[in-house]
Amino acid sequence: MVIAAIDVDAQQTFTPLCPDELPVPEGHHIALALNQQAELAAWRILTKDAHPQNAVWVVDSHDKMFQPLPHTNADMTWVKHAVPGSKGFEVIPGLPKVTEYDHVIWKGIEPDLHPYGACFHDLEEKLSTGLIEWLHHKGVTTVIIGGLATDYCVKTTALQLQSTKRFKVIVNLSACRGISSDTIAESCDRMRSAGILLASNLDEVKQLCTADSHIHP
Repeated sequence: MVIAAIDVDAQQTFTPLCPDELPVPEGHHIALALNQQAELAAWRILTKDAHPQNAVWVVDSHDKMFQPLPHTNADMTWVKHAVPGSKGFEVIPGLPKVTEYDHVIWKGIEPDLHPYGACFHDLEEKLSTGLIEWLHHKGVTTVIIGGLATDYCVKTTALQLQSTKRFKVIVNLSACRGISSDTIAESCDRMRSAGILLASNLDEVKQLCTADSHIHP
């Protein structure tokens, strides 16, 4: 069994530390849980949103968000967030430096691309980020996922990895935070339906890691 731990978009842009961006309640409190799950893994991966200021989906206020867009790979409007060089782009306090991770994925850097999952640069899921291939090359059999937000990038990343049928995919809910209770519940239901394993705490993560699996990379 080879385990990888993925810190999905655990950036200050998705926390109350950046209230003008996309603050997820308690998003800045997951570093300890992410660090604990990483201790179970042979490999630790970080994914980061990296968005240009002139992205086609940028609007100037939160009340203009979630409006549909006619772009193939940018589906709705968002306020500016995760701009490289800004405070929001940085990881949350308590996480390692970028150079201390084994692999890093930057996503959404093109103005007309706004992906959610870490496995593809585009919403059509045609342009790979290389994450799936990297995990396969390293012989990874189990992936533990935490990060921000449960109901967007964590969910999509987990579903993308699960769809490969190469990995046992575990989402550690204690290392995640989401936007609303309703969308978190819907996302958890969808992940369960896809065969993704959900853990409420580190002990459950450990149990799921050692449980029998039918996944054969």
